[in-house]
Amino acid sequence: MSTMRIMTAVALAAVFAVSTASAQQPTTQRVAGTLDKVEGNTLYIKAASGPVILKLADNALVVARIKASAADIKAGDYVASGGVPQPDGTQKAVELRIFPESMRGNGDGHRPGWPGAPNGTMTNGAVGQTVTSVDGPVLTVKFKDGAVEKKLIVGPNVPVQRLEVADRNELKAGAAVASAAATKQPDGTFTAARIDVGRGDVVP
Repeated sequence: MSTMRIMTAVALAAVFAVSTASAQQPTTQRVAGTLDKVEGNTLYIKAASGPVILKLADNALVVARIKASAADIKAGDYVASGGVPQPDGTQKAVELRIFPESMRGNGDGHRPGWPGAPNGTMTNGAVGQTVTSVDGPVLTVKFKDGAVEKKLIVGPNVPVQRLEVADRNELKAGAAVASAAATKQPDGTFTAARIDVGRGDVVP
């Protein structure tokens, strides 16, 4: 076999190996809607696209989302915010969540690719200094790896939610629920290790 043919065969084998590995990796997606009923670990959800069956892991984390405001944010809180970068280097929050102490460090850091807004970013970190401005509170968010901190502007109309670790008693018919990382199974159902549920009129 010529050198060229050998190189071509090796290249094709490499492409096939990568394609096969990619195909074998499960993909996750967001599943959200209103709970229709609960049977053990199985949630029947009315989603915008139609009915969805979501099976929770035995040790699945249930997180309640509670309505809050920018006034509830204090120094030391661990927060996550989807936002949009501004010309001066600050991040303008589109939404913000206050984490419970047990979830501190979740997703720590600043990164692009948040799908909630064009050119969106996600910023997770501990609140340091808080300064009042005409546009709303400006939070200095610090990261545990010592990376450059980010300044986050939280306007008056930015939805703020406080997260609280809950239990399955929160999962009742009519509740708004969401799983940010549900894995689709061959039979069309989904599995997840975490489910968020809105408390009151909050939609996660």
